[in-house]
Order: sequence, then structure tokens, then C-alpha cells
Amino acid sequence: MKAFLLAAGNGTRLRPLTNEVPKCLLPIRGVPLLQIWLENCRAAGISEVLINVHAHAQKVREFASMQDTGVQTIVAEERELLGSAGTLKENRAFVAGEEAFFVLYADVLTNVNLGEMLEFHCRKRALATLGIYNVSDPARCGIVTMDEDDTIRSFVEKPAKPESNWAFSGVMIARPQVLDLVPQHCVADIGFHLLPKLTGRMAAYRIPGYLLDIGTPDNYTAAQSTWPGLLTSSVRTV
Repeated sequence: MKAFLLAAGNGTRLRPLTNEVPKCLLPIRGVPLLQIWLENCRAAGISEVLINVHAHAQKVREFASMQDTGVQTIVAEERELLGSAGTLKENRAFVAGEEAFFVLYADVLTNVNLGEMLEFHCRKRALATLGIYNVSDPARCGIVTMDEDDTIRSFVEKPAKPESNWAFSGVMIARPQVLDLVPQHCVADIGFHLLPKLTGRMAAYRIPGYLLDIGTPDNYTAAQSTWPGLLTSSVRTV
């Protein structure tokens, strides 16, 4: 099993913390966020991860070369940002021949059981599965509506008039065929340019555990006192 770990953001809202350190290496209770992700990947049986980088790329390379989670890492530097969907398209050879792969946003802190999410995805036989969670500010998120069978019927990024409070978490499983739907232009975003094309062919997986986007100073501070850690004892190897 393989995963994309999207870590190329500049972390502008977290300055000055990100002036010298990439956002994905900011510590949560002393542990770099990227290490938390790799440990969660290992627990779920994900053996290879492609990390895209932009700001402070060398520091991510150094960390990846020294990490001891057992997960093989490939660091793909983007001198010019491609956008989240553009990264998938550019590196589609990485998942060639895979039945499915994960897409994980590196600035999300979560103890989601990736193995259980994959089992759900396989049961649904969907083209993609989005991890979703309930938010209080849906106008700032990618919002889904779904039917009683958990099929996603609409996806709108940052809607002016949200139809629900269920938001895309930044945790996704997809089949390689979805990459055919990524626009050819260079900068393409998953939320704006890919997911709306997949409505009716995606399943919604409600994330039951902890999830926090650490992209703001308030959330990053909150994470230091609220993060419960990974629930590795309950993660199934797949």
C-alpha cells in the first residue's frame, strides 16, 4: 500500500514558527508532525510514502533520511508549486499498478485508523473515499452532502451557502483512475478541480477519532494540550 503525503505548503499563517522549519516538521508534544504521520502509516501497513515538498525542502529530506519508522520515503521537491491535484498527476507513476492509494494532508493532526478506513473503502467499492468530520465553520472548508448509503452527492470547496457541516478532512483513498480527471493545467487543486468531478462515485467515511488542522497558531497551540496520541493498539494491519 502506498500514500501521498502532501507537505509542500509554505505555512504562511504559522509564521514565525515556519520561518526556519517546514510546517510538517513542527513538533506536537515534542514529536514532529511528519513522524506522527509515518508512524500511523506503518501501523496501517502502508509501506511507501511520497512526500512532496517546497519550503525548507532540504530539512524534510534530512528528516526523511533519518526516520526509523520502517516506511520507505520518496521526497519530491516542487520548485514551482503544482497544487495538491497537480502533485498527484505529476507523480502518477508512483501509484501505477496499485489497486488504491492514500492521499494525506501533512498539516492535519489525526489518529484516524487508516486500516479501518481502507476496509470501509473496499466494502463500498467506490472510486474514492473521503474522510469527513463535522465542523462549525463550513464556509471555510470543502463541504460534502451524502445519501443514506454514504455516497457523496455534492462537494463544494468553501461554499457561500453550505448545505451541511460535513467537511473533507484531508484524508482520502483513491483508485489510480481518478488521476485521469485532474486538469492538464499546471496548478490544480484537489478540492476545487478534482473532487467535484467525482460526486456520485465517492464514499464518505466519518472519522471517529481526533482531527485538527494545525494550519493556524490557535490550532497549533491547542494541539499541544489536546492531542491524545496515536491509537496504534487498535489499528489493523491491512
